[in-house]
Amino acid sequence: MFMTHRRTRLALGVAAVAALALAGCSSGKSTKSAASGSPSSAGSSSPAASASASASASGAWNCGDGGQKITLKIGLFGNFAYKTAGLYDQYQKLCPNITIQEDDIEQSSDYWNKLKTNLAAGSGLDDIQAIEVGFVAQVTANYADKFVDFNTVPNADKIKSTFFPWKWQMATSTDGKTVGLGTDAGPEAMCYRHDLLQQAGMDADRDKLAQDWATWDDFIKFGEQYKQKTGKAFIDSTGSIFNAAVYQSSEAYDNAQGQPDVANSPGVKAAWDLAVKAAQAGITAKINQWTPEWNQSFASGRFATISCPAWMLAYITSQAGDAGKGKWDVTSLPGGSANWGGSWLGVPKGGPHEQAAIALAEWLTAPQQQLTMWNSQGFWPSSQVAAQDPSVQNKTNEYFNNAPIGQIFGKAASELKMPPIGPYDTDIQSALDTELGNIDQNHKDPTKAWNDALAKIKQITG
Repeated sequence: MFMTHRRTRLALGVAAVAALALAGCSSGKSTKSAASGSPSSAGSSSPAASASASASASGAWNCGDGGQKITLKIGLFGNFAYKTAGLYDQYQKLCPNITIQEDDIEQSSDYWNKLKTNLAAGSGLDDIQAIEVGFVAQVTANYADKFVDFNTVPNADKIKSTFFPWKWQMATSTDGKTVGLGTDAGPEAMCYRHDLLQQAGMDADRDKLAQDWATWDDFIKFGEQYKQKTGKAFIDSTGSIFNAAVYQSSEAYDNAQGQPDVANSPGVKAAWDLAVKAAQAGITAKINQWTPEWNQSFASGRFATISCPAWMLAYITSQAGDAGKGKWDVTSLPGGSANWGGSWLGVPKGGPHEQAAIALAEWLTAPQQQLTMWNSQGFWPSSQVAAQDPSVQNKTNEYFNNAPIGQIFGKAASELKMPPIGPYDTDIQSALDTELGNIDQNHKDPTKAWNDALAKIKQITG
């Protein structure tokens, strides 16, 4: 979950996203929604539009500008695609006194380093700051007092009710401060090469596979059969198994008190044992994710399966190309639901335009705008209201063999129960992934690898 969200995937361009076969936004005449201020199709009865229309009793959107001309700076990393989706233009028409200016840094790690520095200094902060899943726990643990608490804004309960409960909770500190509003999310499924399974004489039907792969043990057993029949790898890496399975338990890297406790975590040990089992069975392609070799494998068929959050469909499409259309498919993730990716928009306290920034953050993350981001960019909504909209639930993907992605990812998101997270999770995961790679690629003894990982984690957590 805490691996890099890879927002740079969207820099692949419109063609890659269009290949998702996502429907465009409504071209009907727009009206300003009474509550969210969101342009929505006149007469729309979608859940998202209804939620927007009931969010405020005033009947008008409060831009928070006090009648003054304001430039709002929004700090982002990678490509959030708000401008591409037309949301800035919509908001600036809704609020003519507001001008939106992006302060964008390509790499999320560089962005986070700058944000930490500015938070510590109490200066240099933008009016809105994006918060990525990889460092949200550090924000809630160390910087919650420096952000507006969205539990205290007007209509807080109504706003909260539009989000998946787990998404809201992830951005909430132990003393109850919610530091940001969710943008997208990354519910996971299993992407697989339909054609390769068929060629091996094995089941390739997504519904049947969801039953056959109900558990990770079932999945690994199926992979062993595939390897016997073809001599080829079944899954890309141990990371595909470990990083999904670890968050399917009641505890992952942190205990119920939010303290790192890897050595005693049932979730970590169970996921570790599954990944080791896959490595020892020889069913992985023994390659590192996000490398050129890995990218080429989407087209070459070097592996047949990969754990995939909703946003990865566009990435697979771009790497597999036109020749991959209809060869790939999507089914449920073994072992239950998991999440990889997602962000929030936070508002630093005491900024010169705090109220206007809160208003913009609320609008950008409202259900109707999350629908726009799904329909135009393929970002899975963190709004449960938006996720229930027919345009999401009924979505199929032609490239992925007409898989009902709205239903598959919708079920994963609605059933997700996130374990406690902590500020060291990203570094802990990296240490464990490194040692799993040593087992898989360098035949390192699993016991030594486990102990070495724990030693590294102790250095990380102190």
